[in-house]
Amino acid sequence: MQDALHPVVITHPLSGRRGLFVNLVFTTEIKGLSADESAAVLAMIYDHCKQPEFQCRLRWQKGDIAIWDNRATCHKAINDYHGFRRLMHRVTVEGDALTQ
Repeated sequence: MQDALHPVVITHPLSGRRGLFVNLVFTTEIKGLSADESAAVLAMIYDHCKQPEFQCRLRWQKGDIAIWDNRATCHKAINDYHGFRRLMHRVTVEGDALTQ
């Protein structure tokens, strides 16, 4: 079991907008809900996020770069570049702790 506890709803430190901070891979439950309720709420959130109108799909071209804010974006890499080299640099910018 994970020992990290994060708020489900956060306030972005720059924009002040509230957003959901859950991840299909790492979020195991919502504290305060029963196991069934937690699983149902998380499934609803993940299904909602899968809608095409909430997605951005890049058609990579030589020289392209993509930058996103993990506090406000759900990222999923698709292995659709068979036969091509993928060069990636990850940058983590020091910032404020997440708040509710």
